[in-house]
Amino acid sequence: MSKIVIALGGNALQEAGKPATADSQLQIVEKTSEYIADIIGAGYDVILAHGNGPQVGRIVLQNEYASAVTPAMPFDVCGAMSQGYIGYHMQQGLEKVLRHRGINKKAATIITQVVVDKDDPKFKNPSKPIGPFYSEEEALKLEAEKNYTMKEDAGRGWRRVVASPSPIEIVELDAVKCLINGGFIAITVGGGGIPVIKDENGDYIGTAAVIDKDLASERLAEDIDADALVILTAVEKVCINFGKPDQKELSAMSIEEARQYISEGHFAPGSMLPKVEAAIKFVESKPGRKAIITSLDKAVEALDGKAGTTIV
Repeated sequence: MSKIVIALGGNALQEAGKPATADSQLQIVEKTSEYIADIIGAGYDVILAHGNGPQVGRIVLQNEYASAVTPAMPFDVCGAMSQGYIGYHMQQGLEKVLRHRGINKKAATIITQVVVDKDDPKFKNPSKPIGPFYSEEEALKLEAEKNYTMKEDAGRGWRRVVASPSPIEIVELDAVKCLINGGFIAITVGGGGIPVIKDENGDYIGTAAVIDKDLASERLAEDIDADALVILTAVEKVCINFGKPDQKELSAMSIEEARQYISEGHFAPGSMLPKVEAAIKFVESKPGRKAIITSLDKAVEALDGKAGTTIV
């Protein structure tokens, strides 16, 4: 049986135009679970990772607005909260679908810490916006009082920004492997994992940062010796010249071609670029590994080579 890591995009948890309620998210997760169940039913051993952008943003917002009533939690704790409730919904949705199909599989969520380097250069240039918008006056006050880094965001107001360092090590990796070996569907590195740094004693300390979900999924896929990394997003195939008259869909890319397209600026930072970078890194890590970028509804076909973009 092939072991695959599936990195779920934001559209697997939330649909545009739908309310951001718990009930709505659970309904969407159940739809997503139908596609994941198709993959499991096709004989693949599945490990799940997911994003948490909108969800952790709302948790931060709730904390900020309620800070006069109860102390606001730091960002790493908000990330842990998002892993917990997203994992809960994924366990509910996936097990419901599998049970109705007669597939005897259970899912389990690991609250996952991911080690980052305290000297990662990205800490010196925070760029990842989190939380609500503020006026310039409010932003300057937060910078002075809480030592936040605040940046103006495309004329829409000021937002707090944090670093997006590279993932180095998954702290709970042995627990994830234990779940996999026990036949569970492991749900892990949610939102890229809770970023932690090691102090001089080797202890883990949470830090305010956002690890890219696709790069964390790649780290996971390498560490559990997966056969394939499947990155699911809103489009079926990777495109070059995206949105232009000469837009071209790609069914396959070599590592050399992918690097060439990156150098030519075809992939947007924070969107397709980290997906392609994660795919390259995984394919390079060991002979025989492949990475696929495709949409949720085309995942099974993509694994059969009939859809999506395969990086080889």
